[in-house]
Amino acid sequence: YPREVVQDPEYSCWWREAERGLKELLRAKLIECGWKDQLKAHCKEVIKEKGLEHVTVDDLVAEITPKGRALVPDSVKKELLQRIRTFLAQHASL
Repeated sequence: YPREVVQDPEYSCWWREAERGLKELLRAKLIECGWKDQLKAHCKEVIKEKGLEHVTVDDLVAEITPKGRALVPDSVKKELLQRIRTFLAQHASL
């Protein structure tokens, strides 16, 4: 965030609230579309293939991150982007 934005407590609080709302929406949409379950299943596959004792958290993150991004449905991306645009348009004067 720009320094002047972070230093304004009212704006900073407003922005954190907006960010929290968008994160909650994203989390709910990803659960609703089965994304979380797909990623969980993929983690289990990776652990099964490599063996629990041969997999680190870093290995899982490296393996799962690209797949996780690819599995986000376009409809979820579009809805989130539209919510962000609407939110910014409503608060453009701040």
